[in-house]
Amino acid sequence: MKARQIMPATSEKDTDVIKFEKINTIIHDSSEDASLYVSQEIINLIKERQKEGKTVVLGLATGSTPTKVYDYLVHAHKEDGLSFSNVITFNLDEYFPMHADSIHSYVRFMNEHLFDHIDIKKENVHIPDGTKTLENVKAFCEAYEEKIEKSGGIDIQILGIGRTGHIGFNEPGSSLSSKTRVVRLDRVTLLDAASDFFGLENVPSKAITMGVGTIMAARRIILMAWGEGKAQIIKQAVEGEIRESIPATFLQQHGNCDFILDSAAASALTRMHNPWLVSECTWTDDLIKKATIWLSEKLDKAILKLTNEDYSEHGMGSLVADIGSAENINLKVFNTLQSTITGWPGGKPNADDSNRPERKDPYPKTSLIFSPHPDDDVISMGGTLLRLVDQGHHVHVAYQTSGNIAVFDDEVIRFLDFALEVQPENKELQVQFDKIRGFLKNKKPGEIDSPEIQRIKGLIRKGEALSACRYCGVLEENAHFQNLPFYETGTVKKKPHSQEDIKLTYDLLNKIKPTQVFAAGDLSDPHGTHRVCLKVVFEALSQLKKDKVEWINDCYLWLYRGAWQEWDIADMEMTIPIGPKDMQRKKNAIFKHQSQKDAAMFPGNDEREFWQRAEQRNKETARKYNALGLAEYEAMESFVRYKF
Repeated sequence: MKARQIMPATSEKDTDVIKFEKINTIIHDSSEDASLYVSQEIINLIKERQKEGKTVVLGLATGSTPTKVYDYLVHAHKEDGLSFSNVITFNLDEYFPMHADSIHSYVRFMNEHLFDHIDIKKENVHIPDGTKTLENVKAFCEAYEEKIEKSGGIDIQILGIGRTGHIGFNEPGSSLSSKTRVVRLDRVTLLDAASDFFGLENVPSKAITMGVGTIMAARRIILMAWGEGKAQIIKQAVEGEIRESIPATFLQQHGNCDFILDSAAASALTRMHNPWLVSECTWTDDLIKKATIWLSEKLDKAILKLTNEDYSEHGMGSLVADIGSAENINLKVFNTLQSTITGWPGGKPNADDSNRPERKDPYPKTSLIFSPHPDDDVISMGGTLLRLVDQGHHVHVAYQTSGNIAVFDDEVIRFLDFALEVQPENKELQVQFDKIRGFLKNKKPGEIDSPEIQRIKGLIRKGEALSACRYCGVLEENAHFQNLPFYETGTVKKKPHSQEDIKLTYDLLNKIKPTQVFAAGDLSDPHGTHRVCLKVVFEALSQLKKDKVEWINDCYLWLYRGAWQEWDIADMEMTIPIGPKDMQRKKNAIFKHQSQKDAAMFPGNDEREFWQRAEQRNKETARKYNALGLAEYEAMESFVRYKF
């Protein structure tokens, strides 16, 4: 388990870091390592109190962040014999109103992830009651506070953090002295929850939550955050001023609070993003590139216009001393960026490829694009896909999941209506239609579709993907629908990936023998599917490498980002310019996915249509390149090469 840690504020060793970070922050390489670290602290306290004959009071959180911690606690109970008989728990929050047996309830969440698997006493478990009426919920909240106080107060409070900076459901505007109460949820919070509730309209607008004051009364607080999607709010919480608009900043005033982060969630912290501002650096080529781009953007000056004074005044005097002059640095970084730009994503035949991101040989190449959902290929790299086809490469697309849960119920009715019009005498189809219509009419929000409906929704997405392939010039036989088993649960929550997922991917790769592979590197996908799909690709490629399959040694792996974010300019290793005509072609390909047009089932935190997000992101990349002093393009798609 690896961790990068700053010293407590009493240490003189890390005064430069402490100047920026106002909360003790521990950074781990992965969320798994971080979760193990947190679980071990909880386990140690439980054991210590057991020896003393005392209880432990834990404040617990829900959501995807703490689930691995709970897995480790369950493992400690089942495999190591750890007893939870001396543990008392209080959960942070619950939606209001909410029945305990609902698939959305935090009662059910905690039971499934923790309580049903350990020997905790039922009377020691406390979760806000979402079934209370408006008339008696205030009294319940007051009683909840009294129970916490009567138990002796919370020993360790576990927290996550929302994109608004909320802790628990303490939204912006919550006061430092607030106690357990009913709150109205912020629109950003509602949007983030929309996927779990199968639509924004189904998310409760209120919740019961412990107050900021209740949380601050805990003797120990651990806030956990994973992924790039939390990076900006973590920076504000750790380095920003204390303000009610970001409730997590109140934690700066707590005497025993740690933020436990994975490297992605910590990526915007000054010591990670701008280490030259914190202490002396070892100036690698990557760090020089990153620092120079940062300086250019900060000063709004093209790279070739940066001066010695610009570098020195912004903490990079040692870089100028090492390299010799600003001009040398500028040229080095400018030429590096220039070499990332290519109109030939498959390599340019009969050309010098020494300064190009892709090789000229072999030509044509066999390109395999992994698309986690049936539209990620055209949304994320549609311009590059079109360019590969136009330049004569053999393009294959592997649609890793069916994407069936993202289809609205009305689409099923629409397609069955059409089928009945085509075959009006088909009595079997009529019976099937009546059965499906009856199910959908009585379907509750979040209820799992029948296997029959899941299959139809999957076929709708498949048909749209084939339509997009035809438009882009990809042969229908080169469209591969994997339907990876981990996804096929009918719910937002998926199964862990298994050897079956890896084998399906291994076999496809070994059948096609691609010269280049493109995969979604969007690890902050809010639903987790991209993250799992990439892991499956990595493990399949690793196994092929282990098996010494010859073609793998000549294969490049390029990672693209999905609808949620883009690579940093400093990380981009291949950028493909997209002209106005090709941008329109890309949008047309996206439009083929009609079930996702106008309104998506899971929009994430951005309510714009996917084509609008893609166009804006691609144009923004081109704008940034131009602002750095490079050529001006309409739009650009970017990739990072993964050396496996």
